Amino acid sequence: MRLYVDVEGVRNSEGLIAVTLYADDSSRFLAKRGSLYVGRVPARAPETRACIYLPSTGTYALGVYHDADGDRKYDRNAVGLPSEGFGFSNNPAVILGIPSFRSVRLAVPRDNMSTRIRLRYP
Repeated sequence: MRLYVDVEGVRNSEGLIAVTLYADDSSRFLAKRGSLYVGRVPARAPETRACIYLPSTGTYALGVYHDADGDRKYDRNAVGLPSEGFGFSNNPAVILGIPSFRSVRLAVPRDNMSTRIRLRYP
């Protein structure tokens, strides 16, 4: 099963776009070693398309970030706030902290579906 993820608002073509797939389990969302899969593709401004493979149809959550320096880590500043662009499935409003799991759940009822995620930069 393939899911195409179109990442909008990519600031530049440096580094990688990382797409992280999570199962429909709020306790694993954004948890260390909680993901099912992390796919990385070269960043292409202003939009990057990634194709990720899913185990089956169902409900998932996606987290995306622009790994501009290509170190395969999500960089944060001294106080722990993001220093690289990020986004989530369904593009929920993110003010302070992370979005609710409920707001990022994405139903994937068929193969070859696509979804759009808009990056937000700090």
